[in-house]
Amino acid sequence: MATSFEQMRANVAKLLRGIDRYNPENLSTLERYVETQARENAYDLEANLAVLKLYQFNPAYFQTSVTSQILLKALTNLPHTDFTLCKCMIDQPHQEERPIRQILYLGNLLETCHFQSFWASLEENRELIDGITGFEDSVRKFICHVVGITYQTIEHRLLAEMLGDPLDTQVKVWMNKYGWLEDDDGRIFIYNQEESIKPKNIVEKIDFDSVSSIMATSQ
Repeated sequence: MATSFEQMRANVAKLLRGIDRYNPENLSTLERYVETQARENAYDLEANLAVLKLYQFNPAYFQTSVTSQILLKALTNLPHTDFTLCKCMIDQPHQEERPIRQILYLGNLLETCHFQSFWASLEENRELIDGITGFEDSVRKFICHVVGITYQTIEHRLLAEMLGDPLDTQVKVWMNKYGWLEDDDGRIFIYNQEESIKPKNIVEKIDFDSVSSIMATSQ
């Protein structure tokens, strides 16, 4: 299956070269490619942006379902700015349509680090991510990235909530992945502060000739 996807990626790359990039007759091929990305847990930003550009040029061809998949795939690539790029290429009236409106709301929650609210909202709209393989784990990877650059220590309960309150075994999987350790009180150490901050002694040597010349010019 991986081989067939790579072949599809190569064919799409050829398709996007030159003026053919803006040929609406290629939309059906590109839309199938978006669906394959969602199913195979793969990602191709350039192709997805080409689809959105074709929708801009040809409004009658706009597909809400394909656009939704493109936005959800862009969320899986946070903290990169793909989601913002894709959003800016969607006309305002379409941004107000369901389910695009809900996806944009979920994206805003993630980008502003309201993780508990994100999972609560996603739970109410589970159908949004049907067919998007690996979506939740990709989001958890992003959340762990934010935790890693923000916290020195974090309570186990809070981390579980931020990760969508999964089973403790799942929390431990992410802890092990990033090398985070937990003490007996349920406090997780994101990294060792003493190992991260290494003092450095700076010794400056100034010979007598240099000092004497400075003193001479200052008189």
